[in-house]
Amino acid sequence: MNPILKNVLALIVGLFIGSIVNRGIIFISGNFVTPPVGVDMTTEEGLKAGMHLLEPKHFIFPFLAHAVGTFVGAYLAARIATRKLLFAMIIGIVFLSGGIWMAVILLSPIWFTLVDLIGAYLPVAYFAGKIAE
Repeated sequence: MNPILKNVLALIVGLFIGSIVNRGIIFISGNFVTPPVGVDMTTEEGLKAGMHLLEPKHFIFPFLAHAVGTFVGAYLAARIATRKLLFAMIIGIVFLSGGIWMAVILLSPIWFTLVDLIGAYLPVAYFAGKIAE
Protein backbone atom coordinates (compact mmCIF):
# COMPACT_ATOMS: atom_id res chain seq x y z
CA MET A 1 0.00 0.00 0.00
CA ASN A 2 1.16 3.54 -0.75
CA PRO A 3 2.78 5.03 2.42
CA ILE A 4 0.75 8.24 2.19
CA LEU A 5 -2.53 6.33 1.95
CA LYS A 6 -1.38 4.09 4.78
CA ASN A 7 -0.71 7.12 7.01
CA VAL A 8 -4.00 8.79 6.12
CA LEU A 9 -5.79 5.55 6.92
CA ALA A 10 -3.89 5.38 10.23
CA LEU A 11 -5.15 8.84 11.21
CA ILE A 12 -8.73 8.11 10.19
CA VAL A 13 -8.84 4.77 12.00
CA GLY A 14 -7.10 6.14 15.10
CA LEU A 15 -9.37 9.14 15.42
CA PHE A 16 -12.56 7.24 14.61
CA ILE A 17 -12.04 4.19 16.82
CA GLY A 18 -10.47 6.23 19.64
CA SER A 19 -13.51 8.53 19.62
CA ILE A 20 -15.89 5.58 19.70
CA VAL A 21 -14.04 4.09 22.69
CA ASN A 22 -14.07 7.47 24.47
CA ARG A 23 -17.79 7.94 23.86
CA GLY A 24 -18.59 4.35 24.81
CA ILE A 25 -16.88 4.68 28.18
CA ILE A 26 -18.70 7.95 28.86
CA PHE A 27 -21.97 6.29 27.84
CA ILE A 28 -21.58 3.37 30.28
CA SER A 29 -20.14 5.45 33.14
CA GLY A 30 -23.54 6.02 34.72
CA ASN A 31 -23.86 2.28 35.28
CA PHE A 32 -20.84 2.35 37.60
CA VAL A 33 -20.95 5.80 39.20
CA THR A 34 -24.46 7.15 39.54
CA PRO A 35 -24.62 10.80 38.53
CA PRO A 36 -26.36 13.30 40.80
CA VAL A 37 -30.11 13.42 40.31
CA GLY A 38 -31.00 15.35 37.18
CA VAL A 39 -27.45 15.48 35.74
CA ASP A 40 -26.95 14.01 32.27
CA MET A 41 -23.28 13.06 32.10
CA THR A 42 -23.50 12.10 28.42
CA THR A 43 -24.15 15.55 26.95
CA GLU A 44 -22.30 18.84 27.05
CA GLU A 45 -25.44 20.68 28.14
CA GLY A 46 -26.09 18.22 30.96
CA LEU A 47 -22.53 18.52 32.23
CA LYS A 48 -22.61 22.32 32.12
CA ALA A 49 -25.84 22.41 34.10
CA GLY A 50 -24.69 19.90 36.72
CA MET A 51 -20.92 20.50 37.03
CA HIS A 52 -21.33 22.12 40.45
CA LEU A 53 -23.01 18.95 41.75
CA LEU A 54 -20.25 16.53 40.75
CA GLU A 55 -17.98 14.87 43.29
CA PRO A 56 -14.47 13.51 42.64
CA LYS A 57 -15.89 10.02 41.97
CA HIS A 58 -17.78 11.44 38.98
CA PHE A 59 -14.51 12.32 37.26
CA ILE A 60 -13.05 8.78 37.25
CA PHE A 61 -14.82 7.63 34.10
CA PRO A 62 -14.23 10.82 32.12
CA PHE A 63 -10.50 10.45 32.84
CA LEU A 64 -10.62 6.76 31.86
CA ALA A 65 -12.55 7.62 28.69
CA HIS A 66 -9.94 10.18 27.68
CA ALA A 67 -6.98 7.96 28.51
CA VAL A 68 -8.33 4.70 27.07
CA GLY A 69 -9.79 6.38 23.98
CA THR A 70 -6.46 8.09 23.32
CA PHE A 71 -4.54 4.86 23.92
CA VAL A 72 -6.69 2.80 21.56
CA GLY A 73 -6.66 5.46 18.85
CA ALA A 74 -2.91 6.06 19.15
CA TYR A 75 -2.13 2.35 19.23
CA LEU A 76 -4.21 1.60 16.14
CA ALA A 77 -2.76 4.55 14.26
CA ALA A 78 0.76 3.50 15.21
CA ARG A 79 0.15 -0.09 14.11
CA ILE A 80 -0.98 1.09 10.68
CA ALA A 81 1.32 4.09 10.08
CA THR A 82 4.82 4.04 8.63
CA ARG A 83 6.21 6.24 11.44
CA LYS A 84 4.62 4.66 14.46
CA LEU A 85 5.52 6.97 17.33
CA LEU A 86 4.90 10.11 15.27
CA PHE A 87 1.37 9.05 14.33
CA ALA A 88 0.58 7.91 17.85
CA MET A 89 1.60 11.37 19.09
CA ILE A 90 -0.46 13.08 16.39
CA ILE A 91 -3.52 11.20 17.68
CA GLY A 92 -2.56 12.24 21.23
CA ILE A 93 -2.30 15.89 20.18
CA VAL A 94 -5.68 15.82 18.45
CA PHE A 95 -7.33 14.25 21.50
CA LEU A 96 -5.50 16.71 23.78
CA SER A 97 -6.90 19.57 21.68
CA GLY A 98 -10.38 18.18 22.25
CA GLY A 99 -9.66 17.87 25.98
CA ILE A 100 -8.51 21.48 26.16
CA TRP A 101 -11.61 22.58 24.29
CA MET A 102 -13.91 20.69 26.66
CA ALA A 103 -12.04 22.04 29.71
CA VAL A 104 -12.68 25.57 28.45
CA ILE A 105 -16.34 24.89 27.68
CA LEU A 106 -17.21 22.98 30.84
CA LEU A 107 -15.07 24.77 33.39
CA SER A 108 -14.35 21.57 35.31
CA PRO A 109 -12.48 21.71 38.64
CA ILE A 110 -8.85 22.75 38.22
CA TRP A 111 -7.53 19.56 39.84
CA PHE A 112 -9.35 17.43 37.26
CA THR A 113 -8.37 19.67 34.37
CA LEU A 114 -4.69 19.39 35.31
CA VAL A 115 -4.75 15.63 35.90
CA ASP A 116 -6.70 15.05 32.71
CA LEU A 117 -4.73 17.31 30.39
CA ILE A 118 -1.33 16.30 31.76
CA GLY A 119 -1.98 12.59 32.21
CA ALA A 120 -4.64 11.33 29.81
CA TYR A 121 -3.35 12.32 26.40
CA LEU A 122 0.30 12.71 25.45
CA PRO A 123 1.83 10.25 27.95
CA VAL A 124 -0.75 7.63 26.99
CA ALA A 125 -0.22 8.24 23.26
CA TYR A 126 3.54 7.94 23.74
CA PHE A 127 3.09 4.67 25.62
CA ALA A 128 0.79 3.33 22.88
CA GLY A 129 3.29 4.33 20.21
CA LYS A 130 6.14 2.61 22.02
CA ILE A 131 4.10 -0.57 22.44
CA ALA A 132 3.22 -0.51 18.73
CA GLU A 133 6.89 -0.17 17.76
